[in-house]
Amino acid sequence: MNGLTPNSLSSEERGRLLDVSDSESDRDNAINLAAQNTSVPKLAGILSPLDSVRSVPWRVLALRFAWFLVPSFLQGRSMREKIRPAKLGPTAYLDGMRGIAALFVYFCHYLYQCYRIGFSWGFEGNYNFMRFPFIRLYCAGPAAVCVFFVISGYALSYRPIKYIRSHNLADFATGLSSMAFRRAIRLFLPTSISTFMVVCLVRMGVFEWTREFATQDTYLKESREPHPKLLPTAYEQWVQWGNIIFGGFKVFSWEFYEGFHALDPHLWTIPVEFRCSLYLFLTLLATARLQTKYRFLTLAVIAFFTYANSRWDFLLFLSGMALVEWDYIRGAHISGPALPFGEKEAKTTSPTASIKLIFWNLVAILGLYLLSSPDHGGLETPGWVYLWSLIPKWWATEQYRYWQATGSVVFVLAVGHLAWWQRVFNSRVAQYFGKISYSLYLMHGPVNKVIGYHWQKLVWDITGVEGNAYTVGFILGAFFCIPSVIWAADVFWRAVDIPTVKFARWFENKLIKVD
Repeated sequence: MNGLTPNSLSSEERGRLLDVSDSESDRDNAINLAAQNTSVPKLAGILSPLDSVRSVPWRVLALRFAWFLVPSFLQGRSMREKIRPAKLGPTAYLDGMRGIAALFVYFCHYLYQCYRIGFSWGFEGNYNFMRFPFIRLYCAGPAAVCVFFVISGYALSYRPIKYIRSHNLADFATGLSSMAFRRAIRLFLPTSISTFMVVCLVRMGVFEWTREFATQDTYLKESREPHPKLLPTAYEQWVQWGNIIFGGFKVFSWEFYEGFHALDPHLWTIPVEFRCSLYLFLTLLATARLQTKYRFLTLAVIAFFTYANSRWDFLLFLSGMALVEWDYIRGAHISGPALPFGEKEAKTTSPTASIKLIFWNLVAILGLYLLSSPDHGGLETPGWVYLWSLIPKWWATEQYRYWQATGSVVFVLAVGHLAWWQRVFNSRVAQYFGKISYSLYLMHGPVNKVIGYHWQKLVWDITGVEGNAYTVGFILGAFFCIPSVIWAADVFWRAVDIPTVKFARWFENKLIKVD
């Protein structure tokens, strides 16, 4: 048996989407990335002048540790090829899309404390070019979260739908069981480690270095995130951490923004991902034996019920499941490996192909426009008044999610038909951010508060915080803050995220009953 056996990993759990020819060696290469990084490429050449150092074990370990801290994209050609293999699967572009979305979430959280980024072009007479639809997507965090959820639904459904359509229910059952068992480990073990690190830094007093900065509207002029508090005793601090981790498993609550607020408010999506994953597994199980048309009909009924209850999060997971099956029906994953960035397919000149190309490009533009929906003030914003008036009155909470969620589904659907968009997301940069996307999501909050605030204050104390000097200082600070966050995410990816996937597989294999 292959595919979703206990010894295989779902695409979502590996942090990348599956290739059609997903061989066992490919899986081992992806999973053993961190272990291989501990041995330095061509280390003998680097250390040959240091014979005396090599004879001292602790110094060798120190050098290896220092090399491990070097960003993966600077560790030589072999490492770069592991980040982005020469041969990409037909769904690799979705991994790149997720990576860019993760980067945009970070930009949102970096910018929104200093600028009003939730409003769109024309609101209250503000015609700043950076707030124009499409342009503002670079810091549209809520829209990026919608894209996350569509891709998560797609990735988690990818192999189950494949087995359903091939009537291989034995592998389907084994695989779904494995995915459901490992899902909590995949989501919460890295999260537990990242928040554990936060608590350690809090107890060491590191967060006190930037606490004053974090509370002053002189620097953070728009919003201020909660700074982790130093509790009176270590016991209280660790009890708080334990309660926060336990709170993340609230599968019986549909409330948003629960669980991790005291340590890292950005992690509210992790419990949501967990809940929606479990409900998606249940939906896959319930519809596995149905004919395709009845599976789509059942999915539509569930989606309508979800829509009527304003559950945009689970609706996006269901949309990802529907897109997977649609892609299988139209043969999107049997045409061969994806083209790397910069390479082009042979041009087709038929009128039908040209019409389809124009149509799907227009659909992609529509999706991007809907993703650009403002977070606030849509009824007073040019270009959005009519669309916001169409939002149902019963969609009372987070109305801005309505069109952003719609846009995420439309855009992902369109990109599946557009080779040039896929090449963009298959580029080295996009694929790199796809690999570190989960680590970037976990690391950007704490690193920004410990390192980013420090750099930003240092620069603003030089440039000043009035008028254009404020923006100049912000931009200069970004040259230090952004690389710091990316570096931390890169290290966390290799040190924690990849080993977590390997551990989840090992742990499951240890518990499997041998008949």
